Amino acid sequence: MNKEELMSEIAKKTKVSKKDTGLVLNALMDTIQTTVKKGHKVTLVGFGTWEARKRAARMGRNPQTGKEIKISAKTVPAFSAGKKFKELVNKK
Repeated sequence: MNKEELMSEIAKKTKVSKKDTGLVLNALMDTIQTTVKKGHKVTLVGFGTWEARKRAARMGRNPQTGKEIKISAKTVPAFSAGKKFKELVNKK
C-alpha cells in the first residue's frame, strides 16, 4: 500500500475528504520526523514507537571486491512495533 492508497482508505473509513486526510497524514509524518530528529521518541500505545538509534562505526566489506571498508558511525530512524500490532500480525 502506498501513501495515496492509505489516504483513500482512511478517507473512506472516517468519511473525511481525501484532501483533509492528506493534510492530517502529512502533519502526522512531519511531526514524527521532526520529533525523532530532535532525539525524542514518539509512542502510539499498542501500535509502536519511532526513535533515533545510534550505530557505531564498524568494518564492512565491499561485496564487489571483497575489500574491507570502514563504515562510519551514524544515527538512523527506527520503528518498534507495539504488542497489539505484533499480536495482530502474528495471528494465523
